Amino acid sequence: MSGRVGRAEFWYFVLANFIAFLAAKIAGTILHMPLETLYNLAVLLPATSLGARRLQDIGRNGQLVWVLFFLMALTLILGLITAVSFFAVGFFALTLLPMLWLIWVASILMALLLIYFWCQVGDPGDNMYGPPPPVFDPRRPVAPPA
Repeated sequence: MSGRVGRAEFWYFVLANFIAFLAAKIAGTILHMPLETLYNLAVLLPATSLGARRLQDIGRNGQLVWVLFFLMALTLILGLITAVSFFAVGFFALTLLPMLWLIWVASILMALLLIYFWCQVGDPGDNMYGPPPPVFDPRRPVAPPA
């Protein structure tokens, strides 16, 4: 989680992540399984890391993204528990919904704040998190460092 990432690289990741989420959602709907929730849990840490690096590019503390990380993780885990327990104990499991709703609203508010920050232009020169990230070009192949 050290270093910085530019806007273009960050938003291309968000686009690819959204497309993969839609594919998981469609497959989950066809198979009647919560595949989108499992996908979100799988990419939560890499997405959080990239979000923190993006915040560092604008000179903000990347630890701010951990608030959203824990809210989203809690929302996803409680959603899975509610879905699984609904099949196990029936409508009694729906008593978790008000708590799930409040955490979801807090997640949305935090996400909107972070989206505002992520849309900002990065610092042009060095900042306390390192030098500016290289210019991202999606047409250029990414090779591992030699």
